[in-house]
Amino acid sequence: MTQRPATDELIRSLAASPAPPPLTAAIARPMLLALVLSLGAFLLVAGPRADLAQAVLAPEVLAKLLLPLVVAATALVLALRSARPATRIGGGALLVPAAAALAILAATLARTAPGSVLPALIGGGSPAGCLAAITALSAPAIIAGLALFRRGASLRPARTGALIGIAASAGAASGYALYCTEDSPLFFITWYGLAILIAAAAGALAGQRLLRW
Repeated sequence: MTQRPATDELIRSLAASPAPPPLTAAIARPMLLALVLSLGAFLLVAGPRADLAQAVLAPEVLAKLLLPLVVAATALVLALRSARPATRIGGGALLVPAAAALAILAATLARTAPGSVLPALIGGGSPAGCLAAITALSAPAIIAGLALFRRGASLRPARTGALIGIAASAGAASGYALYCTEDSPLFFITWYGLAILIAAAAGALAGQRLLRW
């Protein structure tokens, strides 16, 4: 006889409780803040490229900045949607910037002399430095994202983790492009893309373990 009043009281208490903040804002803001802080610290120390104002007028440089930014925004939206079990998502939206990148890569290959392909691919320095920088810059956002996405209820934690990795690393790549002076699509599509794929794989492995519920 005392159970029903207690149940009614619990229902009234839950109804009167303030609504939790939207999952989108609760996750996206700290994750973006972590990315902005890491990129800001890097650019404060290393500085943007000296000719940035003139360089952004070149189509290749503009693509180097915008393509990863589009990938980052798309992946973050998909990751946020995947954290809600009632929401169905598809990865088709990511195919659009990926197809654009491949088209630019193919067009660049077509107009590059065979003997110039390898130098353009390697660039003036070590691609390992590019991979390491993007990975390090994206790490705080990936860690923050994995921790915050545990508030959600992803039915496919590996996919959610992969999307977190893609969003963070693509955002880091876009910021790193402000510093990088390697403007050949053969370089930045290959190595930025590889860095994003590595982060996606790491995010998937971590997500499978940490986002399971």
